[in-house]
Amino acid sequence: MASFAKIGLNGKVIEVQSVNNEVLHDSNGVEQENIGIDFLNNLYGTNDIWKQTSYNTANGVHKLGGTPFRKNFASIGDTYDESRDAFIPPKPYPSWTLNETTCNWIPPVAYPTDGQKYNWNETNQTWDLIDNS
Repeated sequence: MASFAKIGLNGKVIEVQSVNNEVLHDSNGVEQENIGIDFLNNLYGTNDIWKQTSYNTANGVHKLGGTPFRKNFASIGDTYDESRDAFIPPKPYPSWTLNETTCNWIPPVAYPTDGQKYNWNETNQTWDLIDNS
């Protein structure tokens, strides 16, 4: 199945739909994004903006070794950035910055690697250990 994100105001993803891959093939059997877009607009009787997205793409990497597609799989609430041709999730905290390679947000302090679970503390800009007792 191919997936398509419907883009609303300010590039916000407002819907994600699946389309059978066979629908996307042109007369030469080559998959074409524009055919999926036309299919969805004809199905809904609209002229919306749709962008294909890949379930297997995250952090700029294709999980199965294929070509990464638009950096991340689109989810409702994400933003489609046309200049980067990428889906970017909402910024979780003001102090985090966008990694241009992955188009995901990174904290100013790396997540601890000691196997424990932590929550980000924006006030102190630290990772606070979750008390599981």
